Amino acid sequence: TSRNALMEQLHLKYQQKPWSETLKLVHFCMDKPIRQSVSNAQDGPLLSCMEKIQRALNAKSLFSVMNRLESLAKQKGLNAHVSPSGTACYIASNMFYIEVQLEKEGKVVDVKLAHLGEAPVVKLIFSQLFLFGRMKNYDAFGKTLEDLSNLYQIPGNSEMKAKGYFALQALEKDLYSMSFLDRTQDVNRVTEVLHGKVGHLVPRTGGTPMNIEFYISPYQVLEAELNPGSQVCGTKTVVTVEGTDTLHKLPLSPLLVDAQAGEDGHPAFLPLTDELSMDLPAFFVLKFHQPIPMSSSSIEEIQRLTGIHNLNANKKKKKHLISGIQITGLKLAPLYELIVQSTLKEKCSEALSAHEYCFFVSLPDCPKHCYFINKGSEKSDLAGALVTKIPFSHPKCVPGVIEILRHQVAYNCLISSCVSEKHTNEDDSELLYFEVVPQENTSFSVFFLHPVKENLACVIIDVITSREVQCRLHLNPQDPTLNSSDDFITRAVKRCMSVPVVMRAIFRNAAKVKADS
Repeated sequence: TSRNALMEQLHLKYQQKPWSETLKLVHFCMDKPIRQSVSNAQDGPLLSCMEKIQRALNAKSLFSVMNRLESLAKQKGLNAHVSPSGTACYIASNMFYIEVQLEKEGKVVDVKLAHLGEAPVVKLIFSQLFLFGRMKNYDAFGKTLEDLSNLYQIPGNSEMKAKGYFALQALEKDLYSMSFLDRTQDVNRVTEVLHGKVGHLVPRTGGTPMNIEFYISPYQVLEAELNPGSQVCGTKTVVTVEGTDTLHKLPLSPLLVDAQAGEDGHPAFLPLTDELSMDLPAFFVLKFHQPIPMSSSSIEEIQRLTGIHNLNANKKKKKHLISGIQITGLKLAPLYELIVQSTLKEKCSEALSAHEYCFFVSLPDCPKHCYFINKGSEKSDLAGALVTKIPFSHPKCVPGVIEILRHQVAYNCLISSCVSEKHTNEDDSELLYFEVVPQENTSFSVFFLHPVKENLACVIIDVITSREVQCRLHLNPQDPTLNSSDDFITRAVKRCMSVPVVMRAIFRNAAKVKADS
């Protein structure tokens, strides 16, 4: 074919040339910014090839940087053009634009962001991303462009999209004000995460959404203390706005009256009048990086609080009826199955079949533990679903939703502490056997053999809130004490939020009694 003939000619032309000359030619071509339209599908393979070359080369010259920026903008569906002087690149959509100012040597001088109807603002975070020559910074800037575009993913014209952005701004201002409620000046991050009205809040910067860190485990706190400066973080959610098929009344200006709680201890808000709000085809969402296993009762609580019964919006799926509440768009399954699979995915990217819910946990100065997790059934509160986002339409919902999320994640933390990547015993070492069985609401039992007698013993752990736990030890009346009071076990659970560590403490106390007797 003519294409094969052309390739043969190219091979013959360049096979005698040294590699250094070919490399110079590639650099020369790369320094010519692409001005053509990318709409022609036949150009796809060529542009893909150019993109791979650009990623492999360190863009240092002015032309190379401009070329890389233009290519990146077009990948994200945005417009890009270079100023007549050749030292400024404008990346724009109908709703915002970014101006990147460079020196003739290709070094970034300034980066400005302007939303529709707003004056350009210098964004230092963008400048930090532009350490050119490092591929990861181009990728980070590309992610920023995506996040900025996602702020306007609302049906309608530019005016409607702008209203959605104003609504998000109003929500962010209210949440920021709420973060100061009941807060002392010297509060640390961990206290804010676990006790703050809206957790530890980090405002939106450019396209990076506002995020809320709402739970952190004792082991994560310990890791942060042992490694100062480390980026140890707990469970987070991001705050954004999404388009939907139905209209929701969203505030267009902040509603929080002041930074002090009302008479009932809850924040006081202005009424949602027509002057302060607008019906928009959108709602606010709390989105999670990883889906959170949630019980059906927790999902019901959130649905009652927000008034939105579809936690997987925009997707028409089967409706499940539990306790008179419709759970729409979510696939129900045994809660413990969801917790185990999510934990395994996080720890070792592995999924187990339904009959392999047996895990071996090794602890220092203790025989190896073997945990059988009884996953229960899909009935009532033992059922759950993986929740990726929570839609809502009013800022007053957020503190209540955060409390429900904390409660659920604390419960999940205890169950997941019994899960490990080891589900076979690799040696013949001594084993202690335990069975974890779900009970009502957010309580569960841990069954084990009495260390002295052959009867079963049981610890019931009731997770009342993320901060309050009650534990009860049940023994056969004829069996000797294990020297572990209910108060001791409760304090141990609160301190570590780990079932294996608590069971080790109980067996250590029992060993002391056995030695004394």
